[in-house]
Amino acid sequence: MEKRTVNPWTWQDALGFAQAVEVSGQKRTLVCAGQTSVDAKGAPLHAGDMAAQIRQALANLEAVLEKAGFRLSDVVRLNYYTTDVDRFVAAGAEGLGRLAESGCRPASTLLGVARLFRPELLVEIEATAMG
Repeated sequence: MEKRTVNPWTWQDALGFAQAVEVSGQKRTLVCAGQTSVDAKGAPLHAGDMAAQIRQALANLEAVLEKAGFRLSDVVRLNYYTTDVDRFVAAGAEGLGRLAESGCRPASTLLGVARLFRPELLVEIEATAMG
């Protein structure tokens, strides 16, 4: 599989995402459900802590990817849903550090929503991976 980042500008570089990712030669596509800050039984974790919830949601996403034989670096698209965009942006550098560490620089969308499936959850991360 080959990936080519498409960025007509440079402003997104500081935020760690790409405007588009062209993928060719892939054999498999994995479409993941939104991952949140919950434990293995679905109980919410890290109430009120945006950075910790982002890290936990990414850890849960990595567990799903690994179970399917993918890595975080195979992710080409991330959708972020949050109940507080300003807090998400402020916590992003700390919470999303794992993406840069893994070489993951996907096309991304950030959306503010009224609430998620449990009121104590602040963020949900949805992914598409190709390999």
